[in-house]
Amino acid sequence: MTVRLAVILLALPPLLAAYAAGVVLTFDTSQTLPQYLLLIPLAYMLGSVPWGFLLIRLTQGEDIRESGSGGIGTSNVLRRGGTKVAAAVLVLDMSKGVLAVLLAVAIADTAAAEVTAGLMALVGHNWPVFLKFKGGRGIATGAGALGLISPIALAASVSVFAITVYATRYVSLGSLLCVIAAVVVTALQAAIWGHPSITLIYTGVGGAMIFWQHRGNIHRLLNGSERRLGEPNGKAPERA
Repeated sequence: MTVRLAVILLALPPLLAAYAAGVVLTFDTSQTLPQYLLLIPLAYMLGSVPWGFLLIRLTQGEDIRESGSGGIGTSNVLRRGGTKVAAAVLVLDMSKGVLAVLLAVAIADTAAAEVTAGLMALVGHNWPVFLKFKGGRGIATGAGALGLISPIALAASVSVFAITVYATRYVSLGSLLCVIAAVVVTALQAAIWGHPSITLIYTGVGGAMIFWQHRGNIHRLLNGSERRLGEPNGKAPERA
């Protein structure tokens, strides 16, 4: 699986470059449609790179999806690979969201394009083509994009996440509450300070995707079986 995935990832840049060149040579990229023809697949493929899966496979020789929560994100990597690997995954997953929005700025430079790119990176992370559309939960990638779309919302979300995890040691609960915080802050920004209202689409739609990916965690939180931060790892539970 790892060798095949590595081959695909190595082949991906020239294939995407050829696709981008074809769009640029065929269409007028000052127009909206060609811009989105470039942006949507590129942002999705960028988000699809499964850094958590790859780093655990390389460092531990294991499939991260078979232990802990079954996710490929930072919290499950922390349980299996330790602090250094988890930190690397956090940075790399956040960078997917950041790079997607920067790509939107380079191609179209509109709030709508930035929101589209951020959402597509999030879709790629949560449903990556490289892992048969079974990926992570999207917090780090979503936060990376949010940092450029609305830095204030990101700051509020990180604060809520940190306080919640410190108080309860439930990473999933912190993740869910930080999504709610992002939605509330972007709504206030749009209503009071005239921030582009389309950013609320990012936090609303992106938040819905993140909640959907956390549906198993929500069930375990409600029945008291969710793992707290620092508790022993184990076999991955069945996904809801």
